[in-house]
Amino acid sequence: MSGWLPVAPCTPALCVEAPRDAAAAPRAVLRLTAVAALLLAGFAAVLAPSGLRRRLPAALVRGWCRWVVRAAGVKVRVTGAAAPEGGLLLVAHHVSWLDIPLLAAVRPARMLAKTEIRHWPVAGGPAARAGVLFIDRDRLRALPDTVRAIAGALRAGAAVAAFPEGSTWCGRSRGSFTRAVFQAALDAGVPVQPVRISYRAGTRAVSTTPAFVGPDTLLASVWRVASARGLTAEVEVCPAVPSGRHRDRRGLAAAAERAVHGRDDGHPGKAHSKSMCAL
Repeated sequence: MSGWLPVAPCTPALCVEAPRDAAAAPRAVLRLTAVAALLLAGFAAVLAPSGLRRRLPAALVRGWCRWVVRAAGVKVRVTGAAAPEGGLLLVAHHVSWLDIPLLAAVRPARMLAKTEIRHWPVAGGPAARAGVLFIDRDRLRALPDTVRAIAGALRAGAAVAAFPEGSTWCGRSRGSFTRAVFQAALDAGVPVQPVRISYRAGTRAVSTTPAFVGPDTLLASVWRVASARGLTAEVEVCPAVPSGRHRDRRGLAAAAERAVHGRDDGHPGKAHSKSMCAL
């Protein structure tokens, strides 16, 4: 990994709560079977001819994304809404692999992902066909080309989803937003849609069970989520930030970060006294 990339201090051993329940394994198997069935249906849609894929209603895609999360045993609560059409940069802080379908449940979007995913078995091909925009995080010189590709997609009226922290955090700590992706919004003249995703369990303000951090494996994280009881994902769609209000990407990134991190959850990361989605 390149030295310029942000690195979160979170690790499974230090941060992540693992469920301890005798019924966890049977429950996880049933949930993962349901998730697998939904993913197979999604892969079939992605592999369909492009004309058929384009005709899929956005509401159906949003519903499918919610079903995937719900099948994993996580309740979903969404407040607010994003513009249904036109170029839009969706940004959120990054905790879990669940963040991806939850952002798509707000509005189906072209995801910005690391280029290694293109070469993953099974998932790589469908990801590319689904319109994922890949970024080579090990080559800083490739970044301008990636920004131009994102700006082109935004100008064409697509929504693009990104996690500007550049790394996953446990949910109790947070990272700062990197600025490059916001340059694409400025170049395309489209708004930024901040989205805040919180994971809770019972009365706990924050649950770290869904976190996918440090040396954690995807399989371990998926099993932990499917084994857990009482998880809820709260998705708060904040007011869009017009890119034209900010002179440069620094100001635009700071405004989006304030929106996403604007509520004080009492964790040791970035604490704020303003209410959620406040700018």
